[in-house]
Amino acid sequence: MILSASRRTDIPAFFGEWWMNRIKEGYVYWVHPFNPKQVKVISLAPQDVDAIVFWTKNPQPFLKYLDEMDSRGYRYYFTFTLNDYPKELEPNVPKVEARIETFQQLSEKIGPKKVIWRYDPIIISSTTPFDYHLQKISSISNDLKGYTHRLVISFLDFYAKTNNKLKKLQKAHGIRFMDIREKNYREEMISFCWNVQQICAENGIEVVSCAEKADLTEAGIQPGSCIDGELLEKLFYLGKVYKKDSNQRPECGCVQSVDIGVYNTCLFDCQYCYAVQSKKAVQNRLKKHDKNSPALIGDFKTSLASERTEV
Repeated sequence: MILSASRRTDIPAFFGEWWMNRIKEGYVYWVHPFNPKQVKVISLAPQDVDAIVFWTKNPQPFLKYLDEMDSRGYRYYFTFTLNDYPKELEPNVPKVEARIETFQQLSEKIGPKKVIWRYDPIIISSTTPFDYHLQKISSISNDLKGYTHRLVISFLDFYAKTNNKLKKLQKAHGIRFMDIREKNYREEMISFCWNVQQICAENGIEVVSCAEKADLTEAGIQPGSCIDGELLEKLFYLGKVYKKDSNQRPECGCVQSVDIGVYNTCLFDCQYCYAVQSKKAVQNRLKKHDKNSPALIGDFKTSLASERTEV
């Protein structure tokens, strides 16, 4: 079993103490994201967990727990989202300089192959045009040379929830957004991606795409995956073949995993995020967080520990 921690929230940034309590107890409650009455108990015993994939924008608060994770025999790697957007888009993310330093610290501790850089999503707008991203990627990739071997990119998905937030930004700050994946922007997209690939190649960083419908191979960018079965085998010699995760979008190359996160719990308040409805929704949901609860959100009085199962 592979654990995803998590597409839905930032466990390393905000819930490290809760996570370690679950590690010490040896189990966690998986709660269906749209049906909270559907609860299953997932074993966190090292022999039951093939590997853990951590998703984060700031693992700095989590670094202090890694020695214990290692001593208990857990296998894991990080996908570390490292953009540098204006405060209008990412109001609560630490400064990029601090996050780069954290990235380097994490890489030095666990190795560059276990820290995947995500520059995601790429938002093309009046304040963040193509050149903006090329400058940022060039600067960050120079700082990450030798600290990672892979960059995962994807372009902003204009979901209804995301569109509502972007319309508010446009009204408040006059920011205009462009869906670069529209057919009439194809040439510009390929040119941009080719430049990204060339910049990163100079720093020894492979570039792959994440769940993109657009074919970027002519720019030298192959489809990739965040929960990567081939990478897991290379890192940990698990000797297993994992099926594609049928619960993800058709373009997603990730293999099957169990995601233990909860929507509307991330405090970064990124304005493009599909996993957060609003700041108020996050505040209301976090009132139900208990660091000692078997589930990330909710106080489960009736223990299911005697019925531990894996999904």
